[in-house]
Amino acid sequence: MSKVCQLTGKRPKSGHKVSHSNIKTKRRFEPNLQKKRFFIPETGNWITLRISTKALKSINKLGIYNYIKKQQSKGLATDIKL
Repeated sequence: MSKVCQLTGKRPKSGHKVSHSNIKTKRRFEPNLQKKRFFIPETGNWITLRISTKALKSINKLGIYNYIKKQQSKGLATDIKL
């Protein structure tokens, strides 16, 4: 399973781990993804998403239906059918 948020499109980023002696080694910064099940009252369906915690915070604020509509209006490709 890929480490990509289904709503925001967040992906792993690469960078350096810097030691005390300033030696740099490659590392990956993984997004904090959670598997979460949502009920959409407007459609009466349950959906399971793998989303980042930032998206989860926004969903708690706006609601799942409004958040998905907002992401689709921005042009972000979400594979969720409403």
